[in-house]
Amino acid sequence: MNTTDFLSIATAICADKAAIIFEGKRYTFADLNERVNRLANALMRLGVKKGERVATLQVNCNQIPEIYYATAKVGAIFVPLNFRAKEEELSYMLAHSETNTLFAGDRYIDMVRSMRPQLPLVKNFISIDSKQPDMLYYDDLLASSSAEDVVTEIGDDDITMLMYTAGTTGRPKGVPLTHNSFASYILENVEPADPETVEVNLLTVPLYHVAGAQAMLAATYGGRTLAMIRQFEVKQWLETVDREKANRAMLVPTMLKQVIDHPDFPKYDLSGLRVITYGAAPMPFEVIKKAIELLPWVRFINAFGQTETASTITILGPEDHIIEGTEEEKDKKLRRLVSSIGRPMADVEMKVIDEEGTELAPGEVGEIVARGPRIMSGYWKDEEKTAKALTPDGWLHTSDMGWRDEDNYFYLAGRGDDMIIRGGENISPEEVENVLRSHPQIDEAAVIGVPDPDWGQQPKAIVVLKEGEKATPEEIMEYCRAKLASFKRPRSVVFVDSLPRNPMGKVLKRVLREEHGAS
Repeated sequence: MNTTDFLSIATAICADKAAIIFEGKRYTFADLNERVNRLANALMRLGVKKGERVATLQVNCNQIPEIYYATAKVGAIFVPLNFRAKEEELSYMLAHSETNTLFAGDRYIDMVRSMRPQLPLVKNFISIDSKQPDMLYYDDLLASSSAEDVVTEIGDDDITMLMYTAGTTGRPKGVPLTHNSFASYILENVEPADPETVEVNLLTVPLYHVAGAQAMLAATYGGRTLAMIRQFEVKQWLETVDREKANRAMLVPTMLKQVIDHPDFPKYDLSGLRVITYGAAPMPFEVIKKAIELLPWVRFINAFGQTETASTITILGPEDHIIEGTEEEKDKKLRRLVSSIGRPMADVEMKVIDEEGTELAPGEVGEIVARGPRIMSGYWKDEEKTAKALTPDGWLHTSDMGWRDEDNYFYLAGRGDDMIIRGGENISPEEVENVLRSHPQIDEAAVIGVPDPDWGQQPKAIVVLKEGEKATPEEIMEYCRAKLASFKRPRSVVFVDSLPRNPMGKVLKRVLREEHGAS
């Protein structure tokens, strides 16, 4: 089944049910399907063909699902761009993906205009929010196009999304995901649309993130109402759960902490919540413990996955969040709640291997690898990175170090690479280091992740200044602010005389973490 069938089936079964709620507007599944068809016909009129790339640069809004499904209906490939990225990063992703059509929100219009000379392959620039003199306008495209259903021959193994994720080499990596990458998970784990069932999903995870994309598709297939807010803001989240009686929500640990710590938390009616899924970064035990105490009726699920795996591959389920039984059973459950990412999903194989690729026994630490129908087949236009990430027989190197217990619960023991994870966002140290080295007063620089109680990790810069030069940490951080997405810039800077290196000249990050790894 391809993902466009999700919308067709939901529309046939529950046409009058609300599909999307966004900023006071409600769109039924019939409304959504009509808008998608109009946009798909408009894209075809603009010359968008099967396999071509259609990108979005916008925060969450009702138009993003419309653009996805319209793109999928014509057989093109959806490229949701990280709206927090800077101009240079965006130009790279648009050029690398060879995007043909770009949709942009108002807050990004000036940046898009600045990038246009570097984007000769982009033929169609479309403004989502308002009329612009040098762009097509979203609402005009819908108004001038047919609502006739668009039918394209689409295979389950055709690519439907191209998502960019941070790479330790400094450049984002393009991850192509097929219709089947999403459908195999959703068909196995989501109840199909039912006209009698009313369920509201609150979406705050950005749709450029694979977890957001999976949530959007799951809601459509399940005939659920998707309540959307542009970006996570804790008071708006609480108000939306209360007002819409939301039943499901997805949060990264940082978001959950902000919710339960908010001074007005007790004022809101959150009784409609049945399921909270969390993931994308390690969950501090005190946070999940407090959340369970404050929301005892909610089923909590820890979902672990990567862009390369089309999201979730292991689950720590609701039953694992209930600490009861004998003392031995409670100790085991408590240990799992503190540090386990759960057990593999039914369609996923996982194991822990050593440096030679040999599978390790329970309790032994090595790299976690995964295999299954949802795993990507390789990085977009990058054979070298693909060869490093995938074995010939389909095992994906996750770069996560860990171990498993006798009951096949998996546990993380750090990253096998130097990736930093801040609030669920991956940060490439090398990308930040490249910016630091471009500073006129810096000779050398290295970046490590340090613990942070609110964000999980924060980037910390260890800097060697050029001889005779002086600088303050504030100056260095401000320099990075102008050149990097806000979440990537270092939050602290340490000046040293030299960086530790091995005999081959490689910077020893392990030594830096030992010496400067405190928050």
